[in-house]
Amino acid sequence: MKLLFKQRAFSWFDSYDVYDDCGNTVFTVKGQLSWGKCLKIFDRYENEVATVEQRLFSWLTTFDIYIGEEQVGCVRKEFSFFHPRFTIDYKGWDIEGDFMEWDYSICGADGTQRAVISKELFNWTDTYSIDVASESDALPALALVIAIDAEKEQRN
Repeated sequence: MKLLFKQRAFSWFDSYDVYDDCGNTVFTVKGQLSWGKCLKIFDRYENEVATVEQRLFSWLTTFDIYIGEEQVGCVRKEFSFFHPRFTIDYKGWDIEGDFMEWDYSICGADGTQRAVISKELFNWTDTYSIDVASESDALPALALVIAIDAEKEQRN
């Protein structure tokens, strides 16, 4: 399954639309006014299905991931010099990005690839392509992309 994650232009808060292969809106991401970053993920029926929220007062940037009301994990930036590296406490998943922080590969605890995320160049707004191995991995992979993009934005 392939998803296209595209930031909306001219939005006061972070706002994104996520499309499937056919161009249908699958998820909508809306930034909320709060201390730190808080991004809510809604399904196509406007039901809130997940939240990515910045943890305040942590040494390195940390985002907690909630599916529904349950905290299911977190993404924490690790100290590194040349290669972006994150600790993910979720399903035993691991993620690594390239030097430019535009492409990521997510692997499961067993080493199988769960998703590949690539930044689409030459767009007016931030746009990412998310290829997931299974439809059930779409929402967790989307939450990871949002957390990493939010962390990168904090540094810039």
